[in-house]
Amino acid sequence: MDSIGKKQADDATARASRTRCVVFDVDGVFTDGHIYCGDSDEEICAFYIRDGLGVKRLLSAGVGIAIISGRQSKAVARRMAYLGVDDVHLGVGDKIETLESIVKQRGLSCDEMAFMGDDVIDLQAMSQCGLACAPADAHKDVLKAAHWVSDSPGGRGAVRELCEWLLKEQGLWT
Repeated sequence: MDSIGKKQADDATARASRTRCVVFDVDGVFTDGHIYCGDSDEEICAFYIRDGLGVKRLLSAGVGIAIISGRQSKAVARRMAYLGVDDVHLGVGDKIETLESIVKQRGLSCDEMAFMGDDVIDLQAMSQCGLACAPADAHKDVLKAAHWVSDSPGGRGAVRELCEWLLKEQGLWT
C-alpha cells in the first residue's frame, strides 16, 4: 500500500472508531437495484441473506442502524422488521431532513454517523456523516466521495462487509 492509500485507510479507521449509528439506503445497497413487478401491484426485492446477519451482529454490539429510502416498499419494511431494524424511513423525499431527525433523536453528532449509499441522490447525506460508505458498484461520483468502499456490490454482501469491518475496527468482532 502506498503512502496515500495508507493515509486513506488510517482516516477510514479513525472514522469507523467514532461511528455509533449506520444509516443505509436500500435500493442498490441492500438490493442489487433490480425491482421485479408482477401483474398486480406486487413488488419483489431480493435481499442477500448474509447482509442480514451483519445487521443483526451490528445491532447486538450496540451500533444503531437506520434506513432511509426514497421509495415506499412493503418488502423492505418486512425485511427490516425481521432483522430488528425499527428506525425505518420509506418514501423519503428529503434524505437530509430525515438524517438530521435521526441524529437528533439518537442524541448523536453527524460525526458519529455513517451513511452507505450507491447513487448521486445519496451524496448529500453521505457528506453530512463522519463516515461515507459505498458498495463496489456504486455510481462513480459516490465512489469518489466515499471514505470506505466494499469489495462486494450492492445486494451481494456490501452491507455485511461494512458491518464486519466496523465491528472489527471497534474491537467488537468475536
